[in-house]
Amino acid sequence: MVKIAMTIAGSDSGGGAGIQADLKTFQELGTFGTSAITAITAQNTLGVHGVQPIDIDMIESQIDAVMTDLRPDAVKTGMLFSAEIIQIVAEKFKQYNVQNIVIDPVMIAKGGASLLQQEAVDALKKELVPLATIITPNIPEAEVLANMEIVTEDDIAAAAERILALGAKGVWMKGGHSKDPEFAKDFVFLQDGTSFSMTSKRIDTDNTHGTGCTSSAAVTASLAKGMSLKDALIVGKSFIQAAIEEDLQLGSGHGPTNHGAYRYVQDRMEKEIHVE
Repeated sequence: MVKIAMTIAGSDSGGGAGIQADLKTFQELGTFGTSAITAITAQNTLGVHGVQPIDIDMIESQIDAVMTDLRPDAVKTGMLFSAEIIQIVAEKFKQYNVQNIVIDPVMIAKGGASLLQQEAVDALKKELVPLATIITPNIPEAEVLANMEIVTEDDIAAAAERILALGAKGVWMKGGHSKDPEFAKDFVFLQDGTSFSMTSKRIDTDNTHGTGCTSSAAVTASLAKGMSLKDALIVGKSFIQAAIEEDLQLGSGHGPTNHGAYRYVQDRMEKEIHVE
């Protein structure tokens, strides 16, 4: 039987990130995608031109409708926008005893627009992070969550320790914002004390819109299918590497990644990702 994945996130009219990216990724990895939309954005590759949150009762109704009929095997969150939305999502996770929770702490769009209200950061840390199977921040997001500057690999480890102290079972610290010109090295730290890194070659492109949404969705789909967390994270890294390498070159700004690439280059991607 096909496994079910769910995304609770914002809608991206440009199709490169948010709900749209998540559902494409779920489909590509052989899971059935369901969703609850938290906000509607007017955006394209040039930036975010408007954001309108969905009424809180409607968000709650969407989650209830999915949970009571199409029970997901794994769930991810993306853009949650406000403290009130974060709180209702956390309440629903507890109410339905949701397992396999992937938290993508979406805060800032590629063009610089804020996608998370400042007062929502505390709610994210207090209400949602403790429920996470894995949280997937990039370096700027990790700096906010850990309340520290991250420059070195020692800083990455220290920040991860602070995030784990919030209650998450694991943290995937993505390395796309590092200054290494040749490689993007990600670090994974788990509550049980284990850690590992995943390294891929850096691709010189501006077409990286939705990378966080897409990679976390790939992890979610993989967990839904019963993979171990480590294997799911390797799929996440491989999937997004393929999506970036096989460039679509759409739009005039930060273009989307290629959500359909992984199926054609899966074997090569898994060999190119160095795990240690």
